[in-house]
Amino acid sequence: MNYNCYIPTRVLFGAGSLNELHAQKMPGKKAMIVISNGKSTRANGSLARTEEQLRMAGVETVIFDKVGANPLKSTVEEGGRFAKEQGCDFVVALGGGSVMDAAKIMAMYALQPGDLWDYAEGITGKGQPLVHPTLPVITITTTAGTGSEVDPWGVITNPETNEKIDCGGQDSLFPLVAIVDPELMLSIPPKFTAYQGFDALFHSTEGYISGVNNLMSDMVELAAIENIGAYLERAVKDGSDLEAREHVAFANTMSGYSMDVGVCTSEHAMEHAMSAYHQDLPHGAGLIMISKEYYTYFVEKHVCDDRFIRMAKALGKEDAKDPMDFVDALVELQEACGVADLKMSDYGIQREEFLTLAQNARAISGGSYSSDRVQMTDEECVAIFEKSYR
Repeated sequence: MNYNCYIPTRVLFGAGSLNELHAQKMPGKKAMIVISNGKSTRANGSLARTEEQLRMAGVETVIFDKVGANPLKSTVEEGGRFAKEQGCDFVVALGGGSVMDAAKIMAMYALQPGDLWDYAEGITGKGQPLVHPTLPVITITTTAGTGSEVDPWGVITNPETNEKIDCGGQDSLFPLVAIVDPELMLSIPPKFTAYQGFDALFHSTEGYISGVNNLMSDMVELAAIENIGAYLERAVKDGSDLEAREHVAFANTMSGYSMDVGVCTSEHAMEHAMSAYHQDLPHGAGLIMISKEYYTYFVEKHVCDDRFIRMAKALGKEDAKDPMDFVDALVELQEACGVADLKMSDYGIQREEFLTLAQNARAISGGSYSSDRVQMTDEECVAIFEKSYR
């Protein structure tokens, strides 16, 4: 029943909400706008609109445009140094989960001495406390996948050590303002709409079956599951369906709250290992690949049959009576969204890697495993990878 809820981010939600940014209290006079290394924010006009909103608020801006999928330690360090060199006093993230994650950790690192990994955990991080304050952050999410717009964490990859880990977590890294404007999501291609939507879904399904539950986490997780179940297929099949985009965006933000008042489990840890070794693997795609066998494992352990049945109903299977009904509903949604046949082998993953991936996941994200209702062995993780392999 008990929970500790601190989510200080002001969320402006809804179509057209980017137009309200200029009216918000700004935390400084010069912002580093962080965008991806792609072309979308420039091509669709969202960068120009953001620059204009900040200009109207009396804010000078500079652009950092080097963030890729699964953001790298080196990129984050470069962005942090750039913010300091340019004299920026806050950071604005304009993009999806990778951009928001990277921007928050750039804001954390900008004023700190030394190496980013001095302040990281994982296997090789030194876990030192921050020496100086973090820069304030504003997030403008252009995707519906990670919920990163309302939490204080950033997932960063160190390719030299094959570590993909959560950094940050300080209260000061909660974004001051988050813009969740579904109009910014209308141009996302179907495939990536699906990947992102399932990432949002799994944040909440993991939290709901974890051993760390409370009334608050249950509430936001079920809201996310219900909205994904009802609207993700529509958003995938017709990206211009604004109503569907709004509901999937709402589910995404609810899954962000899920991580603030609840947890992720070993599913996320297992996928982080996959994409730590295979940088081109989209996070949501990796989660989809292992999801059927992952949830089947816990159904067969009968650790929370009632919760699986409740999730099946939330996904739209109203007559659900058996825990496996959730797995069936999950696969049906993946088939409807055209992502049920993703292959690990298409991203270079080989069976010989599975034990390495399992050991990496546990070593780096042991806390996620401790949130599971039953503790998986490395051999059981390998079996999930093996059954998922195509």
